[in-house]
Amino acid sequence: MQALSGFANVLKVKDLRDRVLFTLFILLIYRLGGFIPVPGVNAQALSEFFNNSSNNVFSLYNTFVGGALSRAAIFSLGIMPYITASIIIQLMGTVSPKVAELQKQGMEGRAKLTQWTRYFTIFISGLQSIGISSWIFSQHSPTGQALVVDGIGRFAFVALSTLTLTTGTVFIMWLGEQITARGIGNGISLIIFIGIIARVPVAIFNEFEMFYNQEHSLAMELIIIGVVVAIIMFIIYIDQGTRRIPLQSPRRVVGRKIMGGQSSFLPLKVNTAGVMPVIFASAIMFLPAQLVAFFPHWQTGQAIGRSMLPGELGYSITYVVLIVFFTYFYTAIQYNPNDIAENLKKSGGFIPGIRPGKKTAEFIDSILTRVTLTCAIFLAVISVGPFYLKDALGMSFYIGGTSVLICIGVALETLRQFQARLQEQNYDGFMKKGKIKGRKRY
Repeated sequence: MQALSGFANVLKVKDLRDRVLFTLFILLIYRLGGFIPVPGVNAQALSEFFNNSSNNVFSLYNTFVGGALSRAAIFSLGIMPYITASIIIQLMGTVSPKVAELQKQGMEGRAKLTQWTRYFTIFISGLQSIGISSWIFSQHSPTGQALVVDGIGRFAFVALSTLTLTTGTVFIMWLGEQITARGIGNGISLIIFIGIIARVPVAIFNEFEMFYNQEHSLAMELIIIGVVVAIIMFIIYIDQGTRRIPLQSPRRVVGRKIMGGQSSFLPLKVNTAGVMPVIFASAIMFLPAQLVAFFPHWQTGQAIGRSMLPGELGYSITYVVLIVFFTYFYTAIQYNPNDIAENLKKSGGFIPGIRPGKKTAEFIDSILTRVTLTCAIFLAVISVGPFYLKDALGMSFYIGGTSVLICIGVALETLRQFQARLQEQNYDGFMKKGKIKGRKRY
């Protein structure tokens, strides 16, 4: 009832209601673009090809873009080129003094880096569009039909498809920025979220059909439901967890009153980096297998590509390493122990038993390092584990650990934004006591 009351309150606040309707409108446009095919594609042959395809990488990528790739839609690339460009720009901050300086310049510097990210997005989209369109042109359905309509030359199809797919990605990038600026939630994350969620009804129907055809027993279906529920509960449990560092403020005499002298906490979230490490790692993991798929006659490349398919040892090791790296990298961007220690020193606060200044920064850094390691292990297990669990139990998940993690992370973050805006209007939120907070302390 508390949640239903919270949703009712959303409709009462005009600004929040307008933001929600605007966000839904933008997401509707995104979904419509996922059904408009690139000119020259044989839709029937393409559907037959993907229905019989065993390429796990393209299936996983197809999940992130809401099935647009299997329809060769104008939004087939999704938002992944933008994410890849963002990774490149952020990593450049560690090797390029100019980029590092822009990252420290506040709004003006971020605006410049955003512009560079857009240019990189166009460049990456162009390269991926050439590869995907060339790959589509060279493929045939199981019945021998070409995926491209007869009479269209290779150059004409690749040129037209590259222009269409690149424009589609730029348009998606613009849609995401509009949601962030004028809607509710992070636009880029919501676009990935809606792409994954759009595949759930079809997957549920397929699972029900397997049960109806007695391909899966009732016990197996209960196991599948239990595993998915357990994964969701585990993700929420960790996401809400915090590590609290005790703080003490000094007593001060203000007029005739004694102020301060109270104890408080510095909360460090266990999952400080959120879902961004998984999104970044997923974007990187798509690249090798995509490149190999574009060169079907390169035997060495094919062997490497097979080792980088989801569920293979090479894929899992690389994926885990990337997740750990991006977890520490993104946490370092979010939290700077030196800045936290300096702010505490200026405000007169201190950690009991720890000297202010450098010692405080070292103490916070040591705790943050251990918390981040826990977060990295959690993200790696959730992202890689379901592939092996699926093979061990001989069952089929309709949604993997990575997808669940992204969906829950984005949903919780969007819910927090709803909560904050409702409290600004003196309305109760979706949870008791009017706030979402970590229930578990570590």
